[in-house]
Amino acid sequence: MFPRKLLAWACATLLLMPSIGHALQLSLYDIRGYAVAYLDTDQQMTVYLWDGQPVAYVDGQSLYGFNGRHLGWLKNRVVVDHDGYAVGFTESVIRRRTRVERIKGLQQLTPLKALPQLEPMEPLQAGGWSDIPLDVFLSMGRN
Repeated sequence: MFPRKLLAWACATLLLMPSIGHALQLSLYDIRGYAVAYLDTDQQMTVYLWDGQPVAYVDGQSLYGFNGRHLGWLKNRVVVDHDGYAVGFTESVIRRRTRVERIKGLQQLTPLKALPQLEPMEPLQAGGWSDIPLDVFLSMGRN
């Protein structure tokens, strides 16, 4: 028979362990530190807006909309636009306070991928922030 402490420890460990096969989801934050989207690594590197709408996907380092439009790049966990400006980031990459995340919406079905545009030449990183908000930037990839 198991001692109660060992049994309690085993139960707590099982409850706190991530489930096997559970998708890794990386929250994407805007310049203000709000989580507005996330990258689901288990769903073919799909980017979802926080409400669950799929808008883009990552292919290598390129970020494409489901409409085929090349949006930018995901480099070192920073979303970069065609001018080299940062549009968004994942937590702990940039020293910026992030806000408490809201509850995510249910993931909607991913649409078929349109024929992707050719990837443009990658610009030098500009070192600043884009004027385009992250949610608007990602929405440019909607079907």
